[in-house]
Amino acid sequence: MTTMATTPGEDGSRRHWTFLTNHGHVLLAIARNPTARLRDVADEVGVTERAAQAIVADLEAGGYLHRTRVGRRNEYTINPNGRFRHPAEADQQVGALLDLFADEPAATDATPER
Repeated sequence: MTTMATTPGEDGSRRHWTFLTNHGHVLLAIARNPTARLRDVADEVGVTERAAQAIVADLEAGGYLHRTRVGRRNEYTINPNGRFRHPAEADQQVGALLDLFADEPAATDATPER
């Protein structure tokens, strides 16, 4: 049996990791506040503003969100029907993840059958 060792940090604590990637955290932050400034998204996620810009560009290129200029600000629309990128979850829509963490359920183009 193989076990994974954790690497102590400078303060002696164990290595820090999370279940969601920064891409997931940025998508959730934007879902919670579609008119948020990237500076605020970056602060919420714990990344630089430049990293947040790159992640938003990735999400936009992947079809997960659309950016619209409204005056001097951007407004984001999320596509909850986008599929997860990893083959193990490719049959699932990101809207389900957003529903878990967002204050209000993600709007979809079609009402799912139950």
